[in-house]
Amino acid sequence: MSESNGDEQPGTSQALIQEAPATSTEEALRESHAARARSAYDRSTAACRYAGVGEDQARLVPIGPASRAANAVRLSSEGIAAFAESAPDPAADARRARNAAAAAVLAAQVAQSHGAGELSDAAYHSALKASLAAGVAAGREGMGRSEALNAEADAAEAAAVAGAKTAGWM
Repeated sequence: MSESNGDEQPGTSQALIQEAPATSTEEALRESHAARARSAYDRSTAACRYAGVGEDQARLVPIGPASRAANAVRLSSEGIAAFAESAPDPAADARRARNAAAAAVLAAQVAQSHGAGELSDAAYHSALKASLAAGVAAGREGMGRSEALNAEADAAEAAAVAGAKTAGWM
């Protein structure tokens, strides 16, 4: 424990000094989760565009695969907007990234049905893996803070982007 010279001002205790790294860590985590969420959103919109699914097909009560995908993209967009409207919270931020990845799976499913073949199948499976990895990173074990789980989710997202590009969706 460090010695105090008695000149410390109220509110400058060691505990407050230690909060600064936590805040910057939370901000760094937010940036990582937000980047992953935006990437998944971009995959979703590209897959929907590839399949001919427009925003106007979103329904509060989806009636088929296209409206489910369009609605998921809409909800994903709202989740991404929430990053700017709230304070960094690794658990909530990871859930937003997870939700965007789940939306991308719905969009990939629709795109897969329009581009049957090995490349579309591979792109769908990599979207599914990205969603699962994002779910694990957001889950109870990591709560959005685990470096290892976030790295796995980032890698899975990068693979999903590569798969979508290879399939011609992006």
